[in-house]
Amino acid sequence: MDLGLDDRIAVVTGAGRGIGLATTRALADEGAIVVAGSRSITPELRELAVGGRVHPVEVDLSTAHGPEELVARADDLGGLDVLVNNVGAVHLRTDGFLAVTDDEWRATLELDFLAAVRAIRAAVPRMQRRGAGTVVTIASVNAYLPDPGVIDYSAAKAALWNVSKSLSKEFGPSGIRFNTVSPGPVATDLWLGEHGVAETIARATGTDVDTARENAVAAQGGFSTGRFTPPSEVADLVLILAGARAGNVTGADFMIDGGLVKTL
Repeated sequence: MDLGLDDRIAVVTGAGRGIGLATTRALADEGAIVVAGSRSITPELRELAVGGRVHPVEVDLSTAHGPEELVARADDLGGLDVLVNNVGAVHLRTDGFLAVTDDEWRATLELDFLAAVRAIRAAVPRMQRRGAGTVVTIASVNAYLPDPGVIDYSAAKAALWNVSKSLSKEFGPSGIRFNTVSPGPVATDLWLGEHGVAETIARATGTDVDTARENAVAAQGGFSTGRFTPPSEVADLVLILAGARAGNVTGADFMIDGGLVKTL
């Protein structure tokens, strides 16, 4: 299936690992040219750059100027067609809401919300000049399932979903589409790596990492599929939304959670 992404110019945030890396790889495989932003250039990202379609950029997207700096790199390649807002981080708040400080709230909102807002603000004028564009933002299942253990992350992701819907209305006449993807737990370092969510839960509950992982699968009634989502499956969904085949899809959110959310 031709997704209409050949030679399209894309920017991906948080491209060094996990969903961002998988999306960068998938876009390049589909023929796109990708500006891949990451706090550090990982070996995997450096390897993707060898083919010439991936252009890694070391950038701190939690700063006020970082997103604009990254998006501007697309100008060197001829313009901007696709923005994938993926950068983010989650910190378990095992001591409860009252222990979450203003500084922790600010840090979460800077990276998990404002980084996307700033990237979009930089991207939209460039897309308007080209007469079209697509923005796909990685939200989270926690936009649907607020959780006190990730209260600040849940709030930031719900805000992303809300902003994306608003922007789809404002910029639809300009030919720019906005959609969000809300993954459940994904088989990445964020969940399963050293200092990841599973390990943090294990330390807080006095269990081992394997038990914490099994408990995560069973939480909220469990995944219908019984497994975490691979990053490549999230990337495939992003590509469909970014491409021409989904040309009339905008203002929508797509869950990829293995059936974790049980409500309509």
